[in-house]
Amino acid sequence: MFSKRAHWSAPVNELTLARQAHHGPLLDLTESNPTRAAIPYPHEELAEALARGARASYDPDPRGLRSAREALGAELQCDPNDLILTASTSEAYSFLFKLLTDPGDEVLIPTPSYPLLEHLASLELIALRTFPMEFHKRWEIHVPPVSPRTKAIVVVHPNNPTGSFVSPREQDTLAALGIPIISDEVFLPYPLDGSGTSILRDDVLTFTLGGLSKSAGLPHFKLGWIRVSGPGKREALDALELIADNFLSVATPVQVALPEILRLAPEIRAAIDRRLRRNLGTLRMHLGALPSVQLLPVEGGWSAVIRVPRVMSDDELALALLDRGVVVQPGYFFDFEVEGYIVLSLLTREEVFGKGVKKLADMIAP
Repeated sequence: MFSKRAHWSAPVNELTLARQAHHGPLLDLTESNPTRAAIPYPHEELAEALARGARASYDPDPRGLRSAREALGAELQCDPNDLILTASTSEAYSFLFKLLTDPGDEVLIPTPSYPLLEHLASLELIALRTFPMEFHKRWEIHVPPVSPRTKAIVVVHPNNPTGSFVSPREQDTLAALGIPIISDEVFLPYPLDGSGTSILRDDVLTFTLGGLSKSAGLPHFKLGWIRVSGPGKREALDALELIADNFLSVATPVQVALPEILRLAPEIRAAIDRRLRRNLGTLRMHLGALPSVQLLPVEGGWSAVIRVPRVMSDDELALALLDRGVVVQPGYFFDFEVEGYIVLSLLTREEVFGKGVKKLADMIAP
């Protein structure tokens, strides 16, 4: 009865079932929702900004209200006309897949990566072709050749979960492919042991994605953006306006409130940054004395990748930790090519993170 765009009744994995059946408290080291992670927010000021926005009349602009794009343009130091507002980064991907591909075309994506794009691609009836990120002191991109059906390449800068930035040399390699680049930069405001700048090109059409979900820790405010650069920019913006005009999905109150939200965002980012750095310090303290365990470099973002001894599968390790009341994400969730990886969220409440990491270290200690 339904279309073949997706697996509408996909089976639930064993770890999820075990978590649902678990009795007793859990130390969840995978929490990535800042609104559930005890991050301090200026709630009253945010509420007042949205209340003022709620009183605005409805006069939609497919690209996003001019006042919102001007505020965002000042924040990003770009022309407001180079911006398209969306309800989320996921919607931004959907718009771009509609713009750049026909059914049956393909888009290149890196692995490891967050498990989102395969679902969005299937809904657009396109294919994803993966290319590896290999670890050589840091995670490095190895770009494959393109085919006539390859219409774009996606990079996450910094990557989720590896935290690796796309280096300038890698950016040049991507541009040399001659196909549009989609750069997901939602974690760019959170450098830790590395740094990076936004990918903006004048030699290839480039779409840079961001949003309030990470940059202001406000996933429930539902506002993201696409910044366009490179040859064909104006035509791409006109086409994206046509796509956006069919949805008009960004709520007026959050757009009207955006200048005030952007003013408050640095305070929220600073609180998140403190959390990330403290938890990263805790992780190093507990794992530093374990020669068989390696905390891989965390250049930026909200996640940490740990390489563990392969005495059991990642799934078995995650289930064994769950039996001890600790929740982690096994590497296969992110399409790591081999066993021996687990992923933690550095956004987790500090007291939970400390207790959970200690249990983790005690279990995998030699």
